[in-house]
Amino acid sequence: MPAAPPAVAAAPLLPARWVVTGAAVLAAAAAAAGVLAWNTQQRVKSLETELVKRQQDAGAEAAEARVAARAAQDVARDAAAKLAVLEARVAESTIQRSQFEELIQSLARSRDENVLADVENSIRVAMQQTAITGSAEPLVVTLKQADERLARYKEPRLERVRRALAQDLDRTRAAGVADLALLAIRLDEAIRAVDELPLLASIEKRRGTAARPAAAAAPSSAASSAGVDDASVPWSERWKTVAAAIWQEVRSLVRVTRIEHPEAMLVAPEQAWFLRENLKLRLLNARLALLSRQFDTAQSDLRDALASLDRYFDPQSRRVASAIELVRQVQSQARVATVPRPDATLAAIATVSAGR
Repeated sequence: MPAAPPAVAAAPLLPARWVVTGAAVLAAAAAAAGVLAWNTQQRVKSLETELVKRQQDAGAEAAEARVAARAAQDVARDAAAKLAVLEARVAESTIQRSQFEELIQSLARSRDENVLADVENSIRVAMQQTAITGSAEPLVVTLKQADERLARYKEPRLERVRRALAQDLDRTRAAGVADLALLAIRLDEAIRAVDELPLLASIEKRRGTAARPAAAAAPSSAASSAGVDDASVPWSERWKTVAAAIWQEVRSLVRVTRIEHPEAMLVAPEQAWFLRENLKLRLLNARLALLSRQFDTAQSDLRDALASLDRYFDPQSRRVASAIELVRQVQSQARVATVPRPDATLAAIATVSAGR
């Protein structure tokens, strides 16, 4: 039994060992926690430093990005300006190219095509002149010249155009369009002759007409006097000649004239000027109406002018007859007429040009 006391003494030592072990474990855990905390703190600090650095880098990059954006905007503006200049140059080059192509095409056309193009252009210009002046003369002259020009080319395919030209030329001539320039010239001649036209009531005119038979009888009297001196003429013939001369003188003293309009003889000498001026105004109004293509107004003024000439002026005078004839010619030609279009010629030119 001597071994029992040591077992009793060893039993209290087991909890102390566990305490020491637990303390060591706790110390180790605390040390590990401290180390972990220190590592965590170091990591946090490093992360904060990294974040600050990255934030600074991001700010710098943002500033650089703003600078680059401004530079990009400037470059875009320059590019837009250059693009506009390039587009203008492209458009200009396109226009030049089209003009160059037209020039090449015009140079590449044959002689017949050039002739047809010239004929068509001249006909269109003549149509414009005819529309402006109201006269068919420019179109007639142009069609004749085109026919003569095509006749110099011995080309069978141009015969169709010549037939169309002849057809349009006949239609234009048959239209009977008034030549306003010629009618205006005739009215100007009539207006200039108004001051010299003798009136029915003119005393000078009647004296002149009475003096003409006396002047005509003077040669016969002279012949009779010469016949009296001639001894070869019988006395009976001499007395007949003298009697005829005397009878002619007696007849010239009195002259009977038939007057269709008695009021024409009542025109006072001081009113003759107003009568002539009124006639001039009528003719001038007719001339202006013709030039403005108001044919109804022109016909009315011409009728009034003819009535004045027939009523107040001497119809036996050649000047009055000539003036009346001029006014009647203008009246007969002053009418509305449409100049036909040379559509047959234009269609033939288009057909021949398309069939090249």
